[in-house]
Amino acid sequence: MIVGLIVACEAGFWVLLAAGLAVRYLLRWRRTSVALLLGEPLLEVVLFVATAVDLKNGAAPGWEHGLAALYIGFTVAYGHHTIRLLDGHAAHRLAGAPRPPKPPRHGMPRARHEGRLWLRTLLAAAVAAALLQAAVWYVGDPDAVGPLRSWQWTALRITVIHGLIALTYLLWPKKAPAAAATRSKEGRTLSGR
Repeated sequence: MIVGLIVACEAGFWVLLAAGLAVRYLLRWRRTSVALLLGEPLLEVVLFVATAVDLKNGAAPGWEHGLAALYIGFTVAYGHHTIRLLDGHAAHRLAGAPRPPKPPRHGMPRARHEGRLWLRTLLAAAVAAALLQAAVWYVGDPDAVGPLRSWQWTALRITVIHGLIALTYLLWPKKAPAAAATRSKEGRTLSGR
């Protein structure tokens, strides 16, 4: 039941997002769009309540309960960011807005970008770990909570791995290609700047 609900929440997220953006930019119904987009956090509330009810009704804590916590954590940390990113692309394609800026590709700006993404992953892991800890306390049986503890370690491993990847952008920043740097210098010289 929980796995099906996770799949339904993920599908619902994308359906509400597509509907909200279509209503906003194709029909120009801004308030309806906001209402649709505000419906997305309700999906996570439904998943949270269903998981709690499943555990209350005596279900043995399993991997699906841990996956639900990780999904909720990811949505809390990355949901708004994803909506904002896709809103910018929809505004560009459907409403003639300027193209949204691409993430930086080189140097310290790229390292800062990767660091901000890692902070989102850290938030996702913290939310998931807190939900999992609450489930451990809720279940109360130390012998039955192994799968929940396992997901806490998974959240920690994800955070550490992503942190190490983000750190590589800081320690070994990718340099801009030489041709682009030369063109940039030439452009400044020719324009008199």
